[in-house]
Amino acid sequence: MVGNDAHPVFRELLPSPGGEVDLAAAYAHPVGLDRPWVRANMVASVDGGAIGPSGRSRDLSSSADRRVMGVLRGLCDVVLVGARTARVEDYGPVKDRASWAPLRAGRPATPAVAVVSRTLDLPDRLLTDAPPHARTIVFTVASAPAERRAHVARHADLEVVDGESVTPVHIVNALAGRGLYRVLTEGGPHLLAEFTASGLLDELCLTVSPHLLGAGAPRIVAGGPGTPGAPEFLSVQSTPVRMAHLLTADDALFARYVR
Repeated sequence: MVGNDAHPVFRELLPSPGGEVDLAAAYAHPVGLDRPWVRANMVASVDGGAIGPSGRSRDLSSSADRRVMGVLRGLCDVVLVGARTARVEDYGPVKDRASWAPLRAGRPATPAVAVVSRTLDLPDRLLTDAPPHARTIVFTVASAPAERRAHVARHADLEVVDGESVTPVHIVNALAGRGLYRVLTEGGPHLLAEFTASGLLDELCLTVSPHLLGAGAPRIVAGGPGTPGAPEFLSVQSTPVRMAHLLTADDALFARYVR
């Protein structure tokens, strides 16, 4: 089956090859969560690159990839992103979609965005344009510039962490305290590396985009031990995962891996 730009058709390849897929059911969270469930959504080329020629992941995206991203955002309580990704990809608050109504019954119309930044150099609309029900949450450290801290605190919910780094443990505990258990991180690669190293990444949703980038593009997990500025807690380790499903649409693959 072949879709179009507005309505790409998804077919399941694994574990049970079949017809068109209900994405909301395929990506449903575990029932009865009593702790944050951290899901990452990333895109990579077939040769492993995480960003395209413009330096942005959107070079690798497609209508099918954006549809999955929309469903994942509709299912989550909060979208978590690193500051560099927020700047490069020009993040703003998540926009409401009519199709999300059945996904968000009993919850705010849109998820909040949470962003991690030591310098608080963030797109201003991420702070000023967020609706009252989904104010942006900003994680930073005590050494962040005082003037920027005051500006951010006027427009967003500011979480200041003692120490030199905001760790995944800080983030998960703070989100849990707000009752935000369905956590969707959209990277970037450095933030994903920190969650992987901490053992707090529960799930990876990976779009394999039908592009070849060649040498030079970073992977979806980057900035490990030995990288300048990498936190001390990063470690080299293998994290076993199992494939929950593999879908296809418009020549792309959509894999869901669970730790």
